[in-house]
Amino acid sequence: MGADSIDIVIVNYNSTDYVLECLASIYGVLGGMQAQVFVEDNGSGDSVERVLARFPEVRLSRNRSNMGFAMAVNKGLKHGTAPYIIVLNPDSRVGAGFVEGVLGYMDDNPGVGILGPKILNADGSTQGSARSFPHPLTALFGRASLLSKWFPNNSMTRRNVRTSESNGIIPMEVDWVSGACMVVRRQAVSEVGPLDERFFLYWEDADWCRRMWQAGWKVVYFPQASVVHHVGGSSGSARSRSLVEFHRSAYRLFAKYAKGPERLLKPLALWVLALRLLILFSWNGLRDVIETNLASEGGGNGPPGRAGHPTGAGEGRQRAGRGGVREHL
Repeated sequence: MGADSIDIVIVNYNSTDYVLECLASIYGVLGGMQAQVFVEDNGSGDSVERVLARFPEVRLSRNRSNMGFAMAVNKGLKHGTAPYIIVLNPDSRVGAGFVEGVLGYMDDNPGVGILGPKILNADGSTQGSARSFPHPLTALFGRASLLSKWFPNNSMTRRNVRTSESNGIIPMEVDWVSGACMVVRRQAVSEVGPLDERFFLYWEDADWCRRMWQAGWKVVYFPQASVVHHVGGSSGSARSRSLVEFHRSAYRLFAKYAKGPERLLKPLALWVLALRLLILFSWNGLRDVIETNLASEGGGNGPPGRAGHPTGAGEGRQRAGRGGVREHL
């Protein structure tokens, strides 16, 4: 394929309804652009064959089990040859002008290895998808932490979540962008390598961006283009598995880049993350009890699961096996 072509990789895990909406949005904005769309399904049980029934041009790969987000994305990368790859969560929708905007910027800026668009919630608010590399205080002042929710304008959160620095027009270099939607230069992938498959779920995007910077490629937040990203909810074992994978990957990221005296902090980091996980388990258990009581009184149903989650429901990956949404610290 030539420079006017793209590869799009979507990882799915029990989020086929979302995938169908995502694909409809993609094909609705391609115009004359040549695109190969690869859907890597991680053993879904929600009739993923519906994808081919509605979009026979999609290249659907059915994996026997949930191999995780990074491994599934890498599998999709191997199938394509286009100069640009869009890695997209299944619970995302692209709007008019998205493809032309991001590819035009990538063409004009050959030093950019990864571009992250503005990511919107379903209500139109902006997600904190442009970030600084994590540090020990990220556990307390990350995008989804309680302190950030209670005091969103505190200096530590603003330093960690850089989306608020954007004026909505001018692109800006950032440490890393969310894997919910990434536009990646294939040449950069050839030099840097694909996603680190040791990250089953969460934080592989931060690792990839760090490796891009180390190899001399830039990472840019591009607010002129946007996608809508639905962050779902989860309960029970789905949330528990997601939380475990989140903290496991957080420790893996810290241990991977800890150098010199920082290596002495690895045991402390492990204990802090374990304590944080225990606190979240306790909090989520209490929330589940409250939600169950409310549902039994009102007869309501919980929100749908996110794609790519280890058990099919989504917590926010924010990533889903990043076959779905991801919610970082």
